Amino acid sequence: MSLAAIFFISLGVGLSGALMPGPLLTVTINESYRRGFRAAPLLVAGHAVLEASLIVLLVLGLDRLVGNDVFFGMVGVAGGAFIFWMGLSMALDVRDGRLHMDLHASDRRRIGPFAAGLSTSLSNPYWSLWWATFGLSWLLRSMERGAAGVLTFYAGHIMADVLWYFVVAFLVVTGRRFISDRAYNLVILACGAFLVVLGGRFMGDGLAHLL
Repeated sequence: MSLAAIFFISLGVGLSGALMPGPLLTVTINESYRRGFRAAPLLVAGHAVLEASLIVLLVLGLDRLVGNDVFFGMVGVAGGAFIFWMGLSMALDVRDGRLHMDLHASDRRRIGPFAAGLSTSLSNPYWSLWWATFGLSWLLRSMERGAAGVLTFYAGHIMADVLWYFVVAFLVVTGRRFISDRAYNLVILACGAFLVVLGGRFMGDGLAHLL
């Protein structure tokens, strides 16, 4: 797989996850409301440091398993199933009208934005589940291209956070809403469809390695 494909798939999956309402989005809205736009880079930096540390640990532990078809297949099936479920859930949330772009501050924290970005991610069980399934599966694929593949995977994943949370901070600081609920839901629906297709492909590739 090319480095460009690794980057854009990492970007697409990362953006799909970042767009969904969650603890980090809530903290970004609150910190941007209180501290201004400068809170966004600090929040993303805290999140990025945590994920970089995790990737280093995973790479060190997975180096000998990259060529193992059984392990690769099992992780691929698990990761694909999780991404498929995530995409389907996004589409169902849009159908049921459960997603809204609320840009009002709603969460009060005493810690700074860098620590909040790190601790919010670490305490989120969804984050751990993502890395235990699809994150692990996609990292294994990226490692086939060596250090360049791992760095590209990380760059695409973090770029998704930069793009989305910087936009959210800008909207909060300027006090304007350029994104309507309808437009937001259409973006979520498109991301959900992307994840369903990608999850199906990963499950198929994983089964191929097992069989």
